[in-house]
Amino acid sequence: MEEAQRIRQLPAYLFARIEKKIEKAKEEGVDVISLGIGDPDRPTPDHIIEKLCEQAHNPENHRYPSSVGMLSYRKAVAEYYGNRFNVELDPRTEVVSLLGSKEGIAHISFCYLDPGDVALIPDPGYPVYGIGALLAGGNPYIMPLKPENGFLPDLDAIPTDIAKKAKLMFVNYPNNPTGAIADDAFYHKLIAFAKEYDIIVCHDAAYQEIAFEGYRPPSFLEYPGAKDVGIEFGSCSKSYNMTGWRIGWAAGNARVIEALGRIKSNIDSGVFQAVQYAGIAALTGPQDCTKEMSEVYRERRDIVVDGLNSLGWNLEKPKATIYVWAPVPKGYTSISFAEYVFEKTGVVITPGNGYGEYGEGFFRIALTVEKERILEAIERIKQNIGKVEF
Repeated sequence: MEEAQRIRQLPAYLFARIEKKIEKAKEEGVDVISLGIGDPDRPTPDHIIEKLCEQAHNPENHRYPSSVGMLSYRKAVAEYYGNRFNVELDPRTEVVSLLGSKEGIAHISFCYLDPGDVALIPDPGYPVYGIGALLAGGNPYIMPLKPENGFLPDLDAIPTDIAKKAKLMFVNYPNNPTGAIADDAFYHKLIAFAKEYDIIVCHDAAYQEIAFEGYRPPSFLEYPGAKDVGIEFGSCSKSYNMTGWRIGWAAGNARVIEALGRIKSNIDSGVFQAVQYAGIAALTGPQDCTKEMSEVYRERRDIVVDGLNSLGWNLEKPKATIYVWAPVPKGYTSISFAEYVFEKTGVVITPGNGYGEYGEGFFRIALTVEKERILEAIERIKQNIGKVEF
């Protein structure tokens, strides 16, 4: 039985490969510390769980939900944007619910890319941007994210003929995997670029509530003209420790939101309504939990960065996200260094080339295990690998 070409061209999903290595090592008795996958380790806040339990007992929620989401959930998203960013959204036309933002990110390409159409993809970046474009028959055009540019795409370097062909551009700040942030000047330039070439901006804002030392990540939608050219993908996953709940949204340009809702109505049946009620509780309830988790991640970040810097790295502390992005030492590739660390220490780090060609030469550490385990991981690296050179 021959698979379709679209499936044959897909790589194995990065984290699926990592999970297999971890499983094999554990079977062999290795005490594995996985700093690979960005899955929050703390439980979902109680008030969110309690709302789910309450609504799960309501028989009205046992039927098919709306594919675009309950209006009350979409109103909660709009309320969140109003309170957090001073952005006004029409919940009926400018918000759609998602089965986690990953689902919407994958499906937006099916709304706008015909075979051969161009999507502008950041590299290194979340693999789903390019995979969604490929599955839709589009041609991903890579926008390199380089240290010298602060891991922002150089819009001036995109050839004019490519920009004219492009229909979608994916951007993501605060950024996975680099931890980079974008300033006002970048967003203004991005919106002008999108208007000039009639490109839909797809801004992935999964990490906009995980930030440190007073930094408050902006929303793409708060900049003048943003709703004219694009949408923003949001998620409860990282902000409220709800990765397994699969609840998110897209918000912004009404025409794009309608197209995304239309494709969803044909391929899924929406988010379980009890989960949507839990999402409402997350977005409109007390926000202390996000501040508390940011402080937890800040402490873990400091342990990692200070520990690596003591061994020869020269890392700045990221202002946001749950990741530390670091170069590999001299003489290693991304994969060879990750394998070396794992073999010597039982510590899992993610090779940077799993996020694209321009991730080569780097690795990512996820701050998603308890402080004591991170201290243990750094100590193992100190004892078994020691000082490094660049």
